[in-house]
Amino acid sequence: MNHDRSLVNATRAAARVALVTCTDLPDLDEDDRALIPALAARGIAAEPVAWDAAGADWAGYDLAVVRNTWDYAKRRAEFIAWARSVPRLANPAAVIEWNTDKRYLRQLAEAGIPIVPTTWVEPGDAFVPEGTGEIVIKPAVSAGSIDTGRYDLGSQAALAAEQVRRLQEAGRLVMIQPYLDAVDTAGETALLHFDGEFSHAIRKGAILTGPYVEGDLLYQNENISPRTPSDEERALAARVLEALPVPAGELLYARVDLLPSPDGPVVIEVELAEPSLFFGHAEGSAERFAAAVERRLSRG
Repeated sequence: MNHDRSLVNATRAAARVALVTCTDLPDLDEDDRALIPALAARGIAAEPVAWDAAGADWAGYDLAVVRNTWDYAKRRAEFIAWARSVPRLANPAAVIEWNTDKRYLRQLAEAGIPIVPTTWVEPGDAFVPEGTGEIVIKPAVSAGSIDTGRYDLGSQAALAAEQVRRLQEAGRLVMIQPYLDAVDTAGETALLHFDGEFSHAIRKGAILTGPYVEGDLLYQNENISPRTPSDEERALAARVLEALPVPAGELLYARVDLLPSPDGPVVIEVELAEPSLFFGHAEGSAERFAAAVERRLSRG
């Protein structure tokens, strides 16, 4: 038995994991840097590697874990091709392809999952803002709330129409959603799961304060704090995991983002590609993630 354990420990010591990032964050986002010592404590050597790094030897890693690839939105086809080329990737390339186009929300809605009501505007569709109240405009392929804005139809209808037109001219599918103002007080709830098991949750404060302003940010800054999700939120997140196209246990990580509505929580996004996991807001969460990586490596 001791001989077998030594072999297992030797295997662990030899394991190499790539924490996949982008060239704008060569050393990872600050939050994800906590994974390097957490994995090292389990005998796993982890290092950041940009997904489009020239000459990267992806076959040389026992696992590549997608983390801060937040520049993919304008190069999605290239990003998906890269994901398909990586021999051992978490989450899998097929899941990343499905999840990086928010049309997946249509499938969840068809499965009975309550989502934020959404109107889809194709590049060739006519769009005339109508009604009153506030709306959110975003592209179906986006990350970090970039190209996303909030518009008051009473005073900013022309700006809303211009934002839709700009996205359409770029060949992008546009999403129009009502602004659920409960987010201004209650905030958004993100529930994090590793290997299909709930780990922790956070509260995200309202991000959108007005129309989108062009800039060169990689992502919008967020106001994050720990949160204990309600039973209703936990139950909805569990339903979402059951409705995914792959069993949740096959996913190294999954984040379910919920907004409050008059009828209860609704899904705004399900993040299976490159979500922030907010290790700095939940004690032990980086270690739980490292344990999930170790289990995955032990399964080969």
